[in-house]
Amino acid sequence: MTEEAMASSVMPVDIEDELRRSFLEYSMSVIVARALPDVRDGLKPVHRRILYAMHESGLTPTRAYKKSAWTVGEVIGKYHPHGDSAVYDTMVRMAQDFSMRAPLVDGHGNFGSVDGDSAAAMRYTESRLAKPAMELLRDLEKETVDFGPNYDESLTEPLVLPSRYPNLLVNGSAGIAVGMATNILPHNLGEVIDATCALIDDPGISTEGLMEHLPGPDFPTGGVIMGREGIQSAYETGRGSIKVRGKAYAEQTSTGRMRIIITEIPYAVNKSKLVTKIAELVREKKLPEISDLRDESDRKGMRIVVELKQIAIPQVVMNKLYKHTPLETGMGIIQLALVDGVPKELPLKEMLFHYVEHQKDVIVRRTSYDLRKAEERAHILEGYVIALDNIDEVIKIIRGSQDDGEAKSRLMERFGLSEAQTDAILEMRLRRLTGLERSKIDEELADLREKIAWYQKVLGDTALVLQIIKDEMLEIKDKYGNKRRTELSGVAHDLDVEDLIAEEDMVVTITKAGYVKRLPVATYRQQKRGGKGISGVNLKESDFVEHLFISSTHDYVLFFSTRGKVYRLKVHELPVGSRHSRGTAAVNLLPFTQDERIAAVITTREFSADEYLLFATAQGMVKKTAIQAYDRSRRDGIIAINLRDDDELISVRRVRKGERVMMVSAEGKAIKWDEDNARPMGRDTMGVRGMNVKGDDRVLGMEIAYPGSELFVVTERGYGKRTPVDQYPMQNRGGMGVKTIQVTPKKGRLAGMKIVMPGHELMLISEEGVVIRVKAEDISQLGRSTQGVKVMNVGESDRVSAIARVSAKKKKKPATVDGQQALIEEPGDRVPGMTDLEAAAEDLVSEEFDEEE
Repeated sequence: MTEEAMASSVMPVDIEDELRRSFLEYSMSVIVARALPDVRDGLKPVHRRILYAMHESGLTPTRAYKKSAWTVGEVIGKYHPHGDSAVYDTMVRMAQDFSMRAPLVDGHGNFGSVDGDSAAAMRYTESRLAKPAMELLRDLEKETVDFGPNYDESLTEPLVLPSRYPNLLVNGSAGIAVGMATNILPHNLGEVIDATCALIDDPGISTEGLMEHLPGPDFPTGGVIMGREGIQSAYETGRGSIKVRGKAYAEQTSTGRMRIIITEIPYAVNKSKLVTKIAELVREKKLPEISDLRDESDRKGMRIVVELKQIAIPQVVMNKLYKHTPLETGMGIIQLALVDGVPKELPLKEMLFHYVEHQKDVIVRRTSYDLRKAEERAHILEGYVIALDNIDEVIKIIRGSQDDGEAKSRLMERFGLSEAQTDAILEMRLRRLTGLERSKIDEELADLREKIAWYQKVLGDTALVLQIIKDEMLEIKDKYGNKRRTELSGVAHDLDVEDLIAEEDMVVTITKAGYVKRLPVATYRQQKRGGKGISGVNLKESDFVEHLFISSTHDYVLFFSTRGKVYRLKVHELPVGSRHSRGTAAVNLLPFTQDERIAAVITTREFSADEYLLFATAQGMVKKTAIQAYDRSRRDGIIAINLRDDDELISVRRVRKGERVMMVSAEGKAIKWDEDNARPMGRDTMGVRGMNVKGDDRVLGMEIAYPGSELFVVTERGYGKRTPVDQYPMQNRGGMGVKTIQVTPKKGRLAGMKIVMPGHELMLISEEGVVIRVKAEDISQLGRSTQGVKVMNVGESDRVSAIARVSAKKKKKPATVDGQQALIEEPGDRVPGMTDLEAAAEDLVSEEFDEEE
């Protein structure tokens, strides 16, 4: 070629346009010819070619196995010009009963395992078609689907298989194309067929209606699907996500220890890697509760044994396994398939609709084929009948003819036979001339005429076509259907950190200076057996335990600050301390501002709408609010009560209907009123007047005045008394109250108040750190407006700063508290309404102070 000719054959092309066109062609090739399944038969081209090649080679379930290498060679040589490993890997997966819900290849030999072991080389394994695969290929020879040329146009191959059941849903499909991917999960064959039949019966059925028949995926490896929202989303939109858990249960060994048995794992999870992951977590101390791990799986089924230590709680360990290992796995659902060669995300109903349309086409084409064949056969038999009715003349014409052509033309002319009929007569054997053969011909012709009438009826009645589809699918269900393996859990449970923490009772202590810690109840209870006790907590000088309570690790602790805010933590979020440690400063746990302190602490498990908290401020304001209003949290806290600039929160108490509220001011006034006087209010409110204080007077405290209890008050100079609460008149909320002690310059203003019961003791702390402990009964019981007696000697420059109530040592009885043995007070010594846990907490406070002394 000359340079001029070469130059004229070169065309300038924009490089961007060429790249765009070439990449688009490549993309469509990958999408259509390799990566995505067809909505009609649920197969990618490589799967379809393997099944067709095995079918053409006669490798049916009733025939002997044949070397897999031979099948791979057939597929590569005739239909799929790609690498042999790609074809063999595909065939191996089609034979794995842990990958396919209805395996399509019957493998003989090592075809891999759920441990991730690869299959043996194809020269060692053998294979043939599995029985369910025959239903995908059934009626293929009856022109039910279109055929196209293979890669070199030397042969033809089916462009889709008849697929007499919805294989796309039964076995699912996964693939990554260019710019898109599909992940359709496997389902139960019987349920898929039931849903398809339901759609045929009611084309307007909703997704919810279909889910009554097809509730969700059904994995060959079993497991549990957590929640149905992701399933419904996928079925309605074509996209969704689910969480799948393996099945495990706890059992007790002969030695009394517990162990966890894992019997099923999530779909597509490698069992060997799962066991390795658990072992790694044990080595990393993330699963310290596990003492041994072994895989006891065999041909009978899966069994992974996780031996636990004596102190381990099986459910907590299970939750940790779900959280940190593939024993719980998330799966995305993308129902993307080819519809008329175009990729499309399909809701469940649309997917089944396209399948039903494909089956209608298959049945119509099959019936048309059967009708044509029946008519052709009937036409031949009708020619036989004419020939047998005129057998002598037929023989005469044949014998008088010079050759076949002359005999054929004379017979066609004499009897009006067609060319096909004449050929059949000329080829007919003499034995067909017997009377018995004649009767067989008549019977066959009658039978064919009935079939022809049936075929014509089917082709003219769409409802009959749909009924045939249903009947044939139900036959397949009866043959190959089996029970669902995967359980469906009604609620999706996202594992919280709380699920990984054992629920146990903890003793929580909070000191006046704001130090917080927790430690197990057993730490205290075990000391009751020792006789001599142990050393107490090491506190700073003048500090003391102000709040001590027993609560579960899963309970909430509400910290109310003097600035009217509330901070919420779970008990397990509090720092664990030792019996001797002081604890962690509250400012390191809570984002307190300057001069903000803990005013009150409330513990709860639930935030009920019919349970109330009563707030009191130094300026006499009170507010009653349902605890439900505090069922939220922020890192920097939320407003518990609105306060004026010169006010602060001093007390928060649980309050029940009918209880009496006692408030005491620094100027020696006390007021008692019914809790019903304070109407319920919202969270972000200031409240109403509970006690009217004038000038520089302030409210010291608020407590619930139980029947039979006494009010103890103490002045700054250490003078105090106790007075029965019954001596205080009931008043309306908002009054100034009545005198509870004669305040004089010598004795000072009131420094504190507590409601006490018989058997209580009181701790008095001064500003200079002097601490004394006195029995409440040793303090004089005086009238309401008396001056009191000396309770504590304080220096000239010193003042009483705080008081705390504890339980005295008293006769106790054994009792069970939260499933553990404890000693609690005898009935009558505790505050009315106090639970066993609260009484036990009082005991622990007493012990704590005993040991501090």
